[in-house]
Amino acid sequence: MAGEHEVVFWMGKFPAVLPRDRQYCRNHMWCQSHGERRRFGFTSYAVRLMQDVYFLDWHVNEGDHVSYLQQIGHIETSKATADLFAPLTGRIIQFNHALLQDASPINLDGYGAGWLFEMTETEGEVWDAEQYKAYLEATWEETQRTLKGDINR
Repeated sequence: MAGEHEVVFWMGKFPAVLPRDRQYCRNHMWCQSHGERRRFGFTSYAVRLMQDVYFLDWHVNEGDHVSYLQQIGHIETSKATADLFAPLTGRIIQFNHALLQDASPINLDGYGAGWLFEMTETEGEVWDAEQYKAYLEATWEETQRTLKGDINR
């Protein structure tokens, strides 16, 4: 059962916990404001879909201004290698450099030590936990078909 500080989306029998103290982006990243900065990381939903994240690399530098959905890096998981895209428009001011040596905090503490980067001057759509859960519910059937390789149904 979800506590008052979180929302849970059930991925079959697996819970994706969504803390209420964060906002969420369409590309399955969370963000949390720290003054002028926003810290970003993968949601538990994204981590569950990717499974074991073991490598992360950035294609942009600290200080770079990025546009929404601009490719900013890539990630390797036990499932696949995938490009990473900016969740909002803004300036990337800091990466979590520890993840370049060891990406396991993404899997073990995605809402804490597994954070990815920080941005300022952000623009774009973000949702609260309930709105993100509603988005997941609306797209879950299609996601399952994609995962099973049955996209044409």
